[in-house]
Amino acid sequence: MVGILARLSTQIRLAAGLLALAFMIAVASPVLAQQPKSVDPSAAVVPEAQLLKELNKIQGLGTIPDKKSYVLEHPAGREWREFRTVTLKWIGGIAIIGMVLVLAIFYLWRGPMRVKAGYSGVKILRFDVIERFTHWLTASTFIVLGLTGLNISFGRSLLLPIMGLQAFSTWSEAGKYAHNYLSFAFTIGVVIMFLMWLGRNFPTQADVTWVKEAGGMFDKDDSTHAPAYKFNAGQKMLFWLIMMASAAMIVTGFMLLFPFYYGLNIGDMELAEVFHGVVGMLFVSLVIAHIYLGTLGMQGAFEAMSQGTVDVNWAKEHHNLWYAEEVQGGAKGGVKPAMRPAE
Repeated sequence: MVGILARLSTQIRLAAGLLALAFMIAVASPVLAQQPKSVDPSAAVVPEAQLLKELNKIQGLGTIPDKKSYVLEHPAGREWREFRTVTLKWIGGIAIIGMVLVLAIFYLWRGPMRVKAGYSGVKILRFDVIERFTHWLTASTFIVLGLTGLNISFGRSLLLPIMGLQAFSTWSEAGKYAHNYLSFAFTIGVVIMFLMWLGRNFPTQADVTWVKEAGGMFDKDDSTHAPAYKFNAGQKMLFWLIMMASAAMIVTGFMLLFPFYYGLNIGDMELAEVFHGVVGMLFVSLVIAHIYLGTLGMQGAFEAMSQGTVDVNWAKEHHNLWYAEEVQGGAKGGVKPAMRPAE
């Protein structure tokens, strides 16, 4: 009797095991059907670079409203960092140092543009108080913006070893605040300058002649007197370049100052920073050329913007059509040009 029960128990356990095995196979069949029919155990995994290129970014999930924080890795940021730390420095160095070298060589070869007839001792008003104030407001704020902007790109490598960590940190923090807040004053100056001088900066037939003669800049004996109204063709080109560069700097600057407004994302902010940096470097080199022509490059030019007056002979040689307008305007009963003996 005991033997019969033992065999029966064994048969029952065997039957239960077979039923359990059949149940497991039935459950696993749909999953196995979805698996590849063949697996290559030696196949290489997908490289991370390829994965990032396909997905463009690695993004997770979060609970805070700012969904930009969900981005865990942004591959384009590596390219931006490379541009920011390497490429932009090369652009700035070539543009700025190159401009200084070209101007130095040109000055040694040509020298300053002098008043051929000499000073007459009589001066005429060229820029009034409002014009000079607007110019110096824009110029002074630009100098601060330019220096603090260059500090962002070159300060760590050029100034930090000289100043030390604490002094450089203090200087950079002050520069950041100056850069941010003086941008508003610069914007105001540019807008006023644009409205004030727009009407005098459209091309005329006289500008064609001026360009053909290069304004006499390559005439060592200063005998070439290209015709010009209040602003010659070179100054007009400079005006429009400055206006376009200023507009680009203002727009991208305010995008960086107030980030992620109007639906901008991280890629847009990186593009704005790249554009702001490149235009800024080229803008600084352009202004260096402007400073040269207004000081060392042309005798009597700085007086026009510092005191507002120029010598009559200077006006006749460099802006003869403007001088004729001023004199004829006074002769016809219009606004008489302010003329006075030189002190």
